[in-house]
Amino acid sequence: MKLLVYSAKDFEIPFLNDANNKIHKVSYTKDALNSETAIQAVGYMAVSIFSGDDASSLVLEKLSDLGVRYISLRSAGYNNVHLKTAQKFGLKVANVPEYSPYSIAEHAVALLQALNRKIILANRQVHSYNFLQNNLMGFDLNGKTVGIVGTGKIGSVMAKIMNGFGCKILANDLKPDYRLVQLYDLTYTSLDEICKQSDIISLHIPLTQENYYLIDKQKLALMKQEVVLINTARGALVETKELINALEKNAIGGYCTDVYEKEIGSFFKDNSTAGIKDRLLIKLLSFPNVLLTPHQGFITKEALTNIAEVTFENLNSWEEGKSSKNELRS
Repeated sequence: MKLLVYSAKDFEIPFLNDANNKIHKVSYTKDALNSETAIQAVGYMAVSIFSGDDASSLVLEKLSDLGVRYISLRSAGYNNVHLKTAQKFGLKVANVPEYSPYSIAEHAVALLQALNRKIILANRQVHSYNFLQNNLMGFDLNGKTVGIVGTGKIGSVMAKIMNGFGCKILANDLKPDYRLVQLYDLTYTSLDEICKQSDIISLHIPLTQENYYLIDKQKLALMKQEVVLINTARGALVETKELINALEKNAIGGYCTDVYEKEIGSFFKDNSTAGIKDRLLIKLLSFPNVLLTPHQGFITKEALTNIAEVTFENLNSWEEGKSSKNELRS
């Protein structure tokens, strides 16, 4: 099968080549999939896309007209794919439902500790030979209340880690995992109670229509003034405009994130020369108590290996005339 991989990153190509094992004829493009770049898929039966690619109705219709029949995502999230349109045009779509929950949960903790213990500031200072300790105060994680929103594979790893720090853990999930109650002395409660009681709140849920802007003005108003909010899930779980308002009023302690609600146009490219035009993102980056990374939580050797393997498992199933166990339907 001929496959075109959109948004191909140099660091992931070796993993994809190893997983393919010369079975499929694969081409790579650094371009993201959109209405203009869809034409590159002429002659390809399948494409592979990432979370920053545009698989809206218009793009999917173009891919179908070009002869594409399969879309294998290299991500767990698929909110960028219009599944009803894919189904309408007979496009089969599959994702990587899990790769390494440890990579995401560990990155969330790394963000938290880097912000809390002022690691970025301290590193900048000592590289300027400034060894003063002013403005470097943080807080102990031990004894703090951590609210975990979503206790699936990533959220449960987060619970394990925070339990190891000696934290009290509150959780919220549509389908509670009561095994975690026994393992980590975790307590399930409402989202409002998590907002009211937690010193740290970490989001680990997919983006759906129901939870779009889950953290809005009302939820932010419930939070403690010194709360640290962590988002390594999806950017649009948090209403950026209201988050900025809260930060400006010193209504929350800080925000750690690996995602942003409007990544397309700014993320996944080097804007250091041209700059960015997103005024909300510029404003968000101006706060000293905001730590943002460029959607890198999945970039570990283990996660990339799993992503590549499942990507080609999906393609192998389709080429053999079988359904993939990871197929997505509207």
